[in-house]
Parts: sequence; structure tokens; C-alpha cells
Amino acid sequence: MKLNELRDNEGARPKFKRIGRGIGSGKGKTGGRGVKGQKARSGVSLNGFEGGQLPIYRRLPKRGFVNLFRVEYAPLNLGSIDKAITEGRLPADQALDETALKAAGVVRVGGKRSGVRLLNKGQITRAVNLTVSTASPAAIAAVEAAGGKVTVTVAKAEEPAAA
Repeated sequence: MKLNELRDNEGARPKFKRIGRGIGSGKGKTGGRGVKGQKARSGVSLNGFEGGQLPIYRRLPKRGFVNLFRVEYAPLNLGSIDKAITEGRLPADQALDETALKAAGVVRVGGKRSGVRLLNKGQITRAVNLTVSTASPAAIAAVEAAGGKVTVTVAKAEEPAAA
């Protein structure tokens, strides 16, 4: 095989359609735009326009609420910690914090996420000392049952007393 013999596979590149090149092409005269009217002209942007009628996105009621102050955490499962220690990506004998977990590629912190939340998915078989933003009570209990310790850096909001 020579360089001048290299070709694409048959059908790898679809043939370019030559628009507006005579009636015999099948795309001549109006170039596939139909006849006259605003949409046959250039520079038309009609997304959501309904000819002066109130558009549907304004007729329908708006629902829901977006909390601008919501804090989102990167999830961290117990099973992924155990797997990373088994693979040698995390040291089992040292205290693990969010920077060590991120460096090992176990969690993805940054952007919208402002910390790590430890969750009780999977099993942990060895004692580890973790420092995370938040943790579920079940995850804390599982780590302590394995002989480890979890330190939570973000204080949980107090629930109001029932009246």
C-alpha cells in the first residue's frame, strides 16, 4: 500500500448536497426552502415565535424553585475507598482528607461541588481515619464498626423542635 492509494471506506463521507444549482439537482430554484415567506429569507430566527399569539412557554405556569444557596457535595462511597486502598492508590495507615482523596482520583471536587459527602454504599474492611465535609450516619457507623474514625468538617443545621 502506498500513500497515494489511501482512501476512506465507501460511505464514510456522505456526498455534499449542492443546493440551488438548477432544477435537475432536485434542490434547485428555492433550495429546499419552500416558497416565499419569512422563513424563505435569510437571517430568520423564529424559535418560540407563534405569529403574535402568546407563546406556549408564557401561557403555561412556571413550577419549581431553584435554591441559589444550595451546597452540593461530591459523593464518596465506602466501597470506592476500600477498592482504592486495595489497588494501592490510597494509604491505609494515614489519615485521609479531601485533598488526598481528590489526588487519588476517588472523588471529583471543584466546580459546583464544595466538598465530599461520605455515603454507606459498599463495605469497608479496614480501619481508616477520614476527614470529609459531611457523612451519613450509616456511613459513620460502618467506618467505626471497622475500627476507623470519621471527622466531619461542616456542622449539620439544627432541626427545629416540633411544636
